[in-house]
This record gives sequence, structure tokens and C-alpha cells, in this order.
Amino acid sequence: MDIQTIPARRGKAAFADAGQKIKVINTHGEQVVDTWAFARENLDEFMSMEHTRATLVKLMPALGDHLYSNRRRPILTLVEDTSPGVHDTLMAACDDYRYKLLGCTDYHDNCTDNLAAAMDALGLEAPETPSPLNLFMNIPWGADGVLAFEPPLTRPGDYVVLEANMDLVIAFSACPQDILPVNGKAGRPTEAHFQILD
Repeated sequence: MDIQTIPARRGKAAFADAGQKIKVINTHGEQVVDTWAFARENLDEFMSMEHTRATLVKLMPALGDHLYSNRRRPILTLVEDTSPGVHDTLMAACDDYRYKLLGCTDYHDNCTDNLAAAMDALGLEAPETPSPLNLFMNIPWGADGVLAFEPPLTRPGDYVVLEANMDLVIAFSACPQDILPVNGKAGRPTEAHFQILD
């Protein structure tokens, strides 16, 4: 598949077969990419951060680690990562409610709606919005349990490669967060790119 654009502040989804690899590119270096995977044969099975953390017994996946579904089956494997390896498994996808809590009085683009739109473009409907794998998102934590929202540590062109462990639907959102510095201190969400590799 040719390189596909995840438009700034929007979502995109695609089909991937078992064994195919998905390359996700942080084109400009400071863009968080919310990532979901759903089993193609049954969308009620999907990549689950809760189940992944319990299985890996750590907060952040590393090279060679599987990402697990809510049925505790490997759904993706992290096989390459040119970034510093800082990704988030804790934060829920942003939604309009989140932006209201951050002071927005009008509608704000958000990852929850981006997932729905991306799936709809394939004629599908996600059964829910699972907590995503937030690629390139920098959420450091301290010994006191306090979390922080910090800019990504990635450089332009950094990428990860995920291998599909089953036939799946992969979905992305170029996170539209422009209030907290998770997409860089300038708060300017940008496009990212992905490619399905044979």
C-alpha cells in the first residue's frame, strides 16, 4: 500500500492481514497518533491497554512485545521503533467532554469522533472507543504516582512498525490536542502517515 495520510486533527483506518506490517510515521516529529486495532472477524475483540499492561507487567511496550486484545490474544507486535521509545498506554482518547473540562465552550475535534469517522469510512462501526495505544505520547510518571503531559521526544521522520498477529482493522487519529503540550509546546497538531507493508 502507498503511504497514507492521517490528516491533522482527523482519523484514518485500513485493513491489515495477519503477518503484514504497519509503519506509522511521525512526519513532523511532535504528533501523537492514537492507535486502535480491531479483530476483523469480530470487532468486539480489540487491542486493550488494560490487558496489555497486565500481561507485559509494565506501562510501556518495547521492541518484541505483543499488544494484547481484550480476549488476551496477541493482536499486534512492536517490531521496529526509531523513536526514543516513549509511548503512552494510560490516557483515554480525547473526546468533546474532555475539551469541555479544559475550558472549551464550542465543539473541539477529538480522537473519539475521529475513530468513529475513520471506521465509518470503511463501512464499519466500532463497538466502543477502547483506550488507545498513544504512539509518541510522552506521559512521564513520578515515584509519587503523579502524571504529566509533556511534548513528544520524537524527531521528524521517526516511526514504529507494528506486525498484525491476526486479520484486523487498524485505526489512527492524529490527535487534535492543542491546549496541553502533548503535540509540542506550540500546540499545532499536524498530519502523520502510515503504510501497510507486505
